[in-house]
Amino acid sequence: MADDPQKVMRDFEPTCEYFVGIDSDGCAFDTMEPKQKEVFCPTTIWKWDLMAVSKYAREVWLFVNLYSKTRGCNRFLALQYAMDFVRERPEVRRRGVAVPEMAELKAWIGRETKLGNPALEAEVEATGNVELARCLDWSATINETVAKVVKGIPPFPGVRESLELLSGKADMMVVSATPCEALEREWREHGIADHMAVIAGQELGKKAEHLALTAGGKYTTEKILMIGDAPGDMKAARANGAMFFPVNPGHEEESWERFHQEAGPKFLAGEYTREYEAERIAEFDKLLPETPPWQT
Repeated sequence: MADDPQKVMRDFEPTCEYFVGIDSDGCAFDTMEPKQKEVFCPTTIWKWDLMAVSKYAREVWLFVNLYSKTRGCNRFLALQYAMDFVRERPEVRRRGVAVPEMAELKAWIGRETKLGNPALEAEVEATGNVELARCLDWSATINETVAKVVKGIPPFPGVRESLELLSGKADMMVVSATPCEALEREWREHGIADHMAVIAGQELGKKAEHLALTAGGKYTTEKILMIGDAPGDMKAARANGAMFFPVNPGHEEESWERFHQEAGPKFLAGEYTREYEAERIAEFDKLLPETPPWQT
């Protein structure tokens, strides 16, 4: 990757009147559940010595990453949130399992904007920090495993048709917290990468930054749309004054059908109003709780 990986976003010049950012895992591709259930969760239990409380750690991990308002967050944030939840659970305390405080990880997250392996690797090389080295090993193992086992998963029905609807009318980019290598591989594997002007992953910064650098000041805000399946996608849109269209978790096919048939044409006609957006967000918001089931 170039010395300035964000250059591709800064240098981007519009070719269309409209701009659409699209999240990848769980939004365009049905990869979120297999990645979290088959790779992220077991690797976390293994690498952080949580086998004695695997039942509770698994429930926590899937809540944080799939079934709550933190769904789709960066993996290092997810690790921090999950460890905090696991540590607080009375079942874990009764078993006397020591769960790391993750103080060094929290400090790194607080000062780093590009929460990906390259930045973490540079930090580990500079400091020799043991906890961060362990986080890097965990993350690298996840990447290696995902590359081996997560294959042949096509986009959700309706995605390809929606990209074709937007093609030539809206500039498009992938806006994701997934590593760039995985994004490039998955979008190219299914022949849809050519629709995207930019494919931005975790190494290029946070999602709000992706939108700001690529689209900010280059389009009027009502002509910028973010499509995503997680509250973090909506926050990225809000941070840039952009519109948001939710792909509802558990109802992805219906969401893409709605986008292709209704929301997409509205957006391209300049008729995607804040009122229409609010109706979609109200449906979306009901699907993801804040409070874990073990606390209710």
